[in-house]
Amino acid sequence: MRAPDPVAFSIFGIDIMWYGLLIGLGFLLAITISYYRAPKYNIDRDFILTLTIWIIPSAIVGARLYYVIFSWDKYAGNLSEIFNIRNGGLAVHGGLILCFIIGYFLCRKNNVSFLNAADLIAPVIALAQAIGRWGNFFNEEAHGGPTNLPWAQIVDGVGYHPTFLYESIWCFMLFILLMFFSRRREFNGQIICLYGILYSVERFFVEGLRTDSLMIGPLRQAQVISLVTIICCLTIYIVLKKRHLTQNQLSKGDSK
Repeated sequence: MRAPDPVAFSIFGIDIMWYGLLIGLGFLLAITISYYRAPKYNIDRDFILTLTIWIIPSAIVGARLYYVIFSWDKYAGNLSEIFNIRNGGLAVHGGLILCFIIGYFLCRKNNVSFLNAADLIAPVIALAQAIGRWGNFFNEEAHGGPTNLPWAQIVDGVGYHPTFLYESIWCFMLFILLMFFSRRREFNGQIICLYGILYSVERFFVEGLRTDSLMIGPLRQAQVISLVTIICCLTIYIVLKKRHLTQNQLSKGDSK
């Protein structure tokens, strides 16, 4: 499996990269689906548009800032390269962290339940990731170690684990699964917690295959973040579940 030219096309001498196009497509589908589904969550569609205005730049800034911080040696001698994201260098965890922070304050400002809004967008986060990961394929980056598997990603004549493909498939399946559970949601926060747990499980194992991991000392930072996320989301899920069951018992007692 060889990547074609990372340049999709050129306009007035400016190269348009597949990396950016795929990330843009992921955002577009995520926004469209969220806009359509918003009324089912009693969320005004205008709020989705407001969220979009803030979330898109936040995702890019957060992802780039996170990557630069953990790869500072690459940019310390050439600060102008910090702003060059056309050839990759965006960390998913950084984008998610800043988006959730901004989203939380936007929800508070607009009197929208943060957990309810997070449940709405959780499935499309996975969908956007499934699409955006293919940008790594075109840039021939974020792959795993050498392998002779039939589906290996060929870079400079050598076969590597296509970790972008593993994550893309998992995230697309996660999107379908979360959409299914959304129809049977029991309490606010259930879907976003499931996303945090299930995505982090995959990311922990796939990160172990990669050769370009960002590091926290001797540890792969994505694996550390994944473990912390699993523990936090599982704890929150259990607390919210117990609260939901308690409220149901109280409401049944009042109705008697």
